[in-house]
Amino acid sequence: MSNTQNTASRQPPSFKEAQNFRQKSRAAGLDPDRWYAVEYDSGVKKGQIVEVVFWNTPIALYRSEDGQLSAVLNRCPHRQLKLSHGAVENCQLRCAYHGWSFNREGWLVDFSHDSFGKPLLKKQLRTYPVAIRYGLIWVFPGDPAKAESVEIPNIPELEGDDSWASVTVDFTWNTHHSMVIDNVCDFAHAFLHRKYKPFIDAKLRHFESDENRVFLRYDTFVGGGRFSGLFVDRERINTRSIDLCYEYPYQWSDTGGKIKHWCFLLPIGERKTRVFFVFYFDAFKIPMTSLKTPKWLTQTVLRIANPLLLKPILLEDGIALEAEQEGYDEFWDAPPIELNPVVPLFQQLTAKKWEAYLQGLEKPKEILENA
Repeated sequence: MSNTQNTASRQPPSFKEAQNFRQKSRAAGLDPDRWYAVEYDSGVKKGQIVEVVFWNTPIALYRSEDGQLSAVLNRCPHRQLKLSHGAVENCQLRCAYHGWSFNREGWLVDFSHDSFGKPLLKKQLRTYPVAIRYGLIWVFPGDPAKAESVEIPNIPELEGDDSWASVTVDFTWNTHHSMVIDNVCDFAHAFLHRKYKPFIDAKLRHFESDENRVFLRYDTFVGGGRFSGLFVDRERINTRSIDLCYEYPYQWSDTGGKIKHWCFLLPIGERKTRVFFVFYFDAFKIPMTSLKTPKWLTQTVLRIANPLLLKPILLEDGIALEAEQEGYDEFWDAPPIELNPVVPLFQQLTAKKWEAYLQGLEKPKEILENA
């Protein structure tokens, strides 16, 4: 057998070929019939086009001159150029090559070389529902007819006049999305964060699962770092326990009803995931007092803590996750050694949801046809 064949035979199995839930979860996509955070609302200006990718499908996200966001399949049907190379003109998206222009509904409305005749397109360019919430742009990459019946996660603490202070941070990691879920829900890796001590001495006390989620609770000491500990109000908040949940395809945590976060995954491909973390707090404690911080001061503390604490902690996770992906790619058939009984439940949920989606998938339809 040649070296090429040896290398090919060592590739991780496909979802269909996988022999267990761990292997299946590492090959699974995420159900496209959900809303996915893809970019910051502030990250797409008027007249700007940004490419986002959902599970190897490129999408051109653009904001027209009236401020409205639109999303279309990122390819022109003429010569297959990415429309993100083009330009926004008023409310239309024009291809950079031959100047074909498409409206928000994906219909060809203008073309520059009419001396050759009008191009006949039976179907419009595929479009995607778009929404804005919590400062993030959300896209529905699946069946658009289902978009209205599927909800974006509800975070009441970030709405209204009494909304909490919050900060959002994102990373793009060269790792499969299922590994991210394992990481953010498994508190057995405190050693990785021994410098910052976001949680200490975690003990799994309870877990339960159903067809849509896996819930778990740890007894642990939250916010044990020398800097972060100064601002945690331990008299008002129970920081010795934390609830976490993999609420497919999202993840959240709750410490004492006062310190919370959501994790939104964007599966770019089999080995790349963009992750948005939204952290929100009702208040901190003013150090050396028993006074709560007002919202403006809580927000200021979060802005300072973001580069000094939150990002460095998550960067440690990213380094570990990318190394885990490399290890899995090489040793995918090694017997798994898993001590946390909840981790296999995460993998099982991911695999079963993807399997259900594939089973219900109709014969793929052509997104765009030429006459």
